[in-house]
Amino acid sequence: MISNDSPTAAKRKLFFALWPDPGARAALAGLLPLVQGRHIPPAKLHLTLAFLGQQEEARLPMLLSILKRLSVPPMRLQIDCFGYFARPRIAWAGMAQPPQALLGMQEQLMAELAAAGFDPATHGAFKPHITLAREAKQAPGDAGFAPVRWDVPQVALVESVVATGEYVPVAFKP
Repeated sequence: MISNDSPTAAKRKLFFALWPDPGARAALAGLLPLVQGRHIPPAKLHLTLAFLGQQEEARLPMLLSILKRLSVPPMRLQIDCFGYFARPRIAWAGMAQPPQALLGMQEQLMAELAAAGFDPATHGAFKPHITLAREAKQAPGDAGFAPVRWDVPQVALVESVVATGEYVPVAFKP
């Protein structure tokens, strides 16, 4: 693995994600009132494919190259269920049946990252989800909701800007 601990190198907190278009973002934001906890601001709603953490600025061209090579098949996500990660107390929305195209694309991304010497943070098997709230004291109820249909137009390399708390796309792959 490539070392990432140079104390003098400029670093950026990065992740790969499905980045919703304005319509999908608005529909996802409509799910926020259905869960308890500290709601995620609508501008930050996304589906993480690979979290990279702090990366040296010099590694950015390699990540952009991986993004460029990534196959992004046309796909429609149907966000149709809620879930809960108890240990970090996260309420989320996801898919009862994630499309194979999404799982395959994420698998390709992880293989590309590993081949390039990156070690993305994983918490077990990939569970595609959109975090809706943190500090959720309980799992979301079984309240039915109209599924959110999200036509995925692109994958983004995103920076989590520590100083402002914003998520800022660095580049997109259609």
